[in-house]
Amino acid sequence: MSGHRLLLPGLRLWTSGRGRWMSRRHDGACFSSCSPKVCIVGSGPAGFYTAQHLIKAQKHVHVDIYERLPVPFGLVRFGVAPDHPEVKNVINTFTQTAKHLRCSFYGNVNVGKDVSVQELQRAYHAVVLSYGAEGNRTMGVPGEGLAGVYSAKDFVGWYNGLPSCRQLSPDLSCETAVILGQGNVALDVARVLLSPVDMLKETDITQPALEALAHSQVRRVLIVGRRGPVQVACTIKELREMVNLPGTRPDMVEADFDGVTEALKDLPRPRKRLTELMLKTALQTPGETEQERRDQASRTWGLRFFRSPVEVLADPERHRTAGIRLAVTRLEGSGEAARAVLTGEVEDVTCGLVISSIGYKSLPIDQSVPFDSQSAIVPNTLGRVKQAPGLYCSGWLKTGPTGVIATTMNNSFDTARSLLDDMESGVLDLSAAKSGSQVISALLEQRGVKPVSFSDWEKIDRVEMSRGEASGKPREKLLTVEEMLHVART
Repeated sequence: MSGHRLLLPGLRLWTSGRGRWMSRRHDGACFSSCSPKVCIVGSGPAGFYTAQHLIKAQKHVHVDIYERLPVPFGLVRFGVAPDHPEVKNVINTFTQTAKHLRCSFYGNVNVGKDVSVQELQRAYHAVVLSYGAEGNRTMGVPGEGLAGVYSAKDFVGWYNGLPSCRQLSPDLSCETAVILGQGNVALDVARVLLSPVDMLKETDITQPALEALAHSQVRRVLIVGRRGPVQVACTIKELREMVNLPGTRPDMVEADFDGVTEALKDLPRPRKRLTELMLKTALQTPGETEQERRDQASRTWGLRFFRSPVEVLADPERHRTAGIRLAVTRLEGSGEAARAVLTGEVEDVTCGLVISSIGYKSLPIDQSVPFDSQSAIVPNTLGRVKQAPGLYCSGWLKTGPTGVIATTMNNSFDTARSLLDDMESGVLDLSAAKSGSQVISALLEQRGVKPVSFSDWEKIDRVEMSRGEASGKPREKLLTVEEMLHVART
């Protein structure tokens, strides 16, 4: 794009020699401005992938990333399972972006509280909201508030060191846990509950979680879904990890798989392979070695299909979870579009732990930002926030909480392309100089907010790695914002 001129009236042109944008008016006059300044709210995968694409595709844009916590990387740090270190390798790419000369990181800044979105819009040519989905979808059933009922988001946050979940202290003294939902997060939780502690000791799981799991009495985990095996939401990698998990054996209900073999031929390849693995696990007689392994297992796990929660059942004192009542369902339709409908039957399952893994949801950040509370997204077209020029969104805030990190990458690249197209076409007004972080930093200082820089984060990173090394782990995370800030500022 360097050196390219747009000569149509009313459009901008780029003058490579001066490194500035020019806006050409009908009367021929030009107004120059500094390089485009873009602000991104949120430093998870959506934020970093948006920044990465902008910086690579536009040679003069400067990107500032604002993050509520003192530490970056969002769900890569706080959501990815501790025994999936390979997934966390994207942090290396994000670090390269954060250390780019045209990128700056400002942690410990709570947008919507410390600074408003409108103030950011006045300071930057464009603002991208990429703060993810930190809310929980609720089951909406009686007993949901009993002790022993947790959201998967909070449970994952607890074992991954999210400061707001540090006090969760789940009671693991029961024998049976029921997880509602059959996506990858549900299987992550089941795997962590049932994994041998010696395996978890080699991960970056937090020390309090490791100690709690070492004393856990949970021996059986049921992973419950409203629909059938053909609609299960997890991927084959996560299911295979459950099948091969040391010290465990599968416990399936054969009747749940009636008619599934006949349906295989019509399934797309990834879904077919996943379903074949379920069928093999549920119905086939294992070989001698596998049978021996199962016979020695002290813990069990099972997928339960065609079940929907009706009520969490309380103990006689009405304080704690004692079980869950499930409605039996059947399918109307077929394939991905099949719908679960109630049959009128119910069954009760005794359990002391219920974990709801039915989805995350985004929350509104600022009254000035349009928000669809029903869909829990910011209304947008290709990442352009509707009726809000200069405002964009990427990641789960844009689409809802779906897909894996690669899905978020593509989603964020698309938003970055929309923003760049708007720069090219003149939809984004780049004629006025914007002060960017200069004015925001002054506002934050007036309000007593001291941001954490990326080099400050690297101090935290070094301390965590050092603590981990001392105990044979890749890292031992700091668990409170206060601890993080203390390390960052020393």
